[in-house]
Amino acid sequence: MTDAFVTGVGMTRFESESTNSALELAERAAWRALSDAAVEPGDVTSVHVGNMAAEAFEERTGIENALCGSLGVEGAIADRIENTSASGASAVLRAVHALEAGASSCALVVGVETMSSAETAVATELISRLVHDREYAQGVTLPSFAGLTADHYLRTYDVDPSALAQVAVKNHRNAAANPYAQFQRSITVETALNSPPVAEPLRLYDCCPMSDGAAAVVLETTGDDVRIAGITGATGTHAVAERPSPLEIESVERAGERALSDAGVTRNDVDVACIHDAFTILELLELEELGFYDHGDAWRATADGETSLDGQLPVNPGGGLKARGHPLGATGVAQVIELTWQLRGDAPEERRVADPETGLALNVAGFGNNAVCTILEVP
Repeated sequence: MTDAFVTGVGMTRFESESTNSALELAERAAWRALSDAAVEPGDVTSVHVGNMAAEAFEERTGIENALCGSLGVEGAIADRIENTSASGASAVLRAVHALEAGASSCALVVGVETMSSAETAVATELISRLVHDREYAQGVTLPSFAGLTADHYLRTYDVDPSALAQVAVKNHRNAAANPYAQFQRSITVETALNSPPVAEPLRLYDCCPMSDGAAAVVLETTGDDVRIAGITGATGTHAVAERPSPLEIESVERAGERALSDAGVTRNDVDVACIHDAFTILELLELEELGFYDHGDAWRATADGETSLDGQLPVNPGGGLKARGHPLGATGVAQVIELTWQLRGDAPEERRVADPETGLALNVAGFGNNAVCTILEVP
């Protein structure tokens, strides 16, 4: 159990190409979170920036210091946390640790990425480097792994590819009611199935986009609305080929078990979840690794509407990475914001979950090399 309360949240709309720099986006999201928390910059005692690759995307270093300067935060602890696509949740984890240790009493967490700042070839090469060196040398990329895994899943459990499309349809439907989402439109199963192939059986609508955006939260040691009841990370086998099964993601299972245990809750207590659906197959696998469904059953639960807004376990009510977008360093923070909106009852009615008390967020690095799981609850 932690003494970290979410007292303010704020984010920018996620876009395919922003006209603002990473610093400008981070500053905008930070001011919105500070305003929501009614906190002045002088009250902030630590700043934690989740960012994967500002050097590669914008040739910028020291973004945490530049942000403190632009906000007028002085005398605070400031750092930048890099954990590939889980950089955002890792920054939240760092802030919670600072609060628990007594090193900070008011932490500002900002996740940001501007992936469009680099040429597409540069960004693609950078993301390709997330895999193990031996696998990179063989030309295997994250979409390749996702495609191979999806094919294995469909064959193992005798599932039709339309099961993957159902995930995309659900998340796009949710994003259509999210003003911060990159894609604010619904799609059909047919649209998803007929979209261009990326890594068979995955198609365009099975894959998250490259995005620009920022998200920020203020965490304090006291609060009234939403508390981080548990947060922890875990690593797994780096090389996918060395894992016991391509359908097992050890880091997700470990992080989920620890976070639930630390929070003193069970899976049955979770009312809403934000899952790292960089590819549609990952939403299914991660729900199974977290223990919400038996192996091979998450696709059926999705098709039956169990993960829809009015289902037993609403998943990705903001659209997920798939449709809200995936600015690498901002995603984990955006998940915490979405859950905070849901738990506070602030989400738009069109995508509001009915009376949730406990939420779970899962942010994953690479193809499951590392995972951070966060449990939020209404005190």
